[in-house]
Amino acid sequence: MVKKISFYFLWLSGIILIMFFLQQISGFTEIFVLNDLVYSGQIWRLVSSMFLHGGMAHLFYNLFALLLFGFILEKLIGSQKFLIVFFVSGIISNLIAVNFYDSSLGASGAIYGVLGCIIILRPMMLIWAFGIMMPMFVAGILWIIGDIMGIFGFGREGIGNIAHLSGMGFGLIYGIWLRAFVSRVFHKNEKFDIPEEYIDEWERKYMGK
Repeated sequence: MVKKISFYFLWLSGIILIMFFLQQISGFTEIFVLNDLVYSGQIWRLVSSMFLHGGMAHLFYNLFALLLFGFILEKLIGSQKFLIVFFVSGIISNLIAVNFYDSSLGASGAIYGVLGCIIILRPMMLIWAFGIMMPMFVAGILWIIGDIMGIFGFGREGIGNIAHLSGMGFGLIYGIWLRAFVSRVFHKNEKFDIPEEYIDEWERKYMGK
């Protein structure tokens, strides 16, 4: 039976796109970006900054990850729990990042939380990362190593490595909690239902049947 979801990952992606468009025409980024004004009572920045992006490349990579992994996680744990992972990971990563960066923006911390949760729940799921197919947990290890190296100056500048690790940390912890206390929901044999007509069409196209 197909698990019904509310497609919150799509709604979040839509909000991000709208906010990016408004950034280009209004220049309101400074009102919503994450900075130390959080400590002056402007706590909305902990959430609003998650929906801002610094350029097309930043936007593209985050949207791609949110659409792909957001769908997987929302389908796996349900829409409400998916929102918990997204927002709590994003807020925690921002609470930590604001102490290390003058300003920051982007959904990366929240998305890394989504990745962390999937790493725990589906560690052997194969994904395409770093130019090859690999299990999810291996990709997770490489992402973590990359961010740790970035913190010490080995990598591109302007990347919120600390925010990434903070968001993933919550995702990993939440995933462990789900496996430990809600394990019946994540039976190892659980599969995503694919309509039979899709399979038939694939076989006709690629297997000559």
